[in-house]
Amino acid sequence: MRRHPDWLKVRIGGGENFSKVKTLLRSAKLHTICEEAKCPNIAECFGNGTAVFLILGNVCTRDCRYCHVTHGTPGPLNPNEPRDVAESVRILGLKYVVITSVTRDDLHDGGAGVFYDTIKQIRLLNEECKIEVLIPDFKADRGAIKKIIDAAPDVINHNIEVVEELFPLIRQQGNYQRSLEVLRTIKMKEKGIPTKSGFMVGLGETVEQIHATMRDLKNVDVDFLTIGQYLQPTRTHAEVKKYYSPEEFSVMKIDALRMGFLHVESGPLVRSSYHAENALL
Repeated sequence: MRRHPDWLKVRIGGGENFSKVKTLLRSAKLHTICEEAKCPNIAECFGNGTAVFLILGNVCTRDCRYCHVTHGTPGPLNPNEPRDVAESVRILGLKYVVITSVTRDDLHDGGAGVFYDTIKQIRLLNEECKIEVLIPDFKADRGAIKKIIDAAPDVINHNIEVVEELFPLIRQQGNYQRSLEVLRTIKMKEKGIPTKSGFMVGLGETVEQIHATMRDLKNVDVDFLTIGQYLQPTRTHAEVKKYYSPEEFSVMKIDALRMGFLHVESGPLVRSSYHAENALL
């Protein structure tokens, strides 16, 4: 494992809010992508009383080489999950919540129905709360995508994750063009909902490939963009090929804004849901 540069060092979690969020999640038997993916910002977000809820269980049917989420055969769905998430959002008093999931290729709709129910339950208990969803590709099924749109979240995010050339190595069960099709379909069906995507750098991509990915996302009318440093979660995952400096991330942000993205978060510790509420300010 490579030694991280100083700008990637973060404080260990603690404090009253951190403990409150952890306790609430455990008591409600809920999962967060913050924990499952070993997000480096977990201390800051939990400390601020926020979390990104992970629905559809915590076992993914895909095995991407960058991801720390457990893969395998998922268990049965929790029928109370939408209500439990909504109640947790109410207890935490959240004004902005992000709902994401593992990929569930074993379900007929990829889990889109559970996303729909979760959004509706949150709306019932938390009328003022903004909702962002970070969805899997649903194999680009238009019926599943329409179900997400019909639930009327405030932002729909689908991450492209890596440049196209790295998909065969890093995302073997994914498809770059399919992910673009998901984002294109959302805008075709509902132009009023902002779309968002993001990708990691540090896996061996070139500057030209980074720019090509930005252009591809802009060409399908993505509004918000996130760019962050890939960090190898375990020795069995893909290796870090390069650590980009904060200055290099600043240049990427400038390039993306010049292409027309409305909001860009770009930095070593940026993840797709980091400071997500800022895009709607």
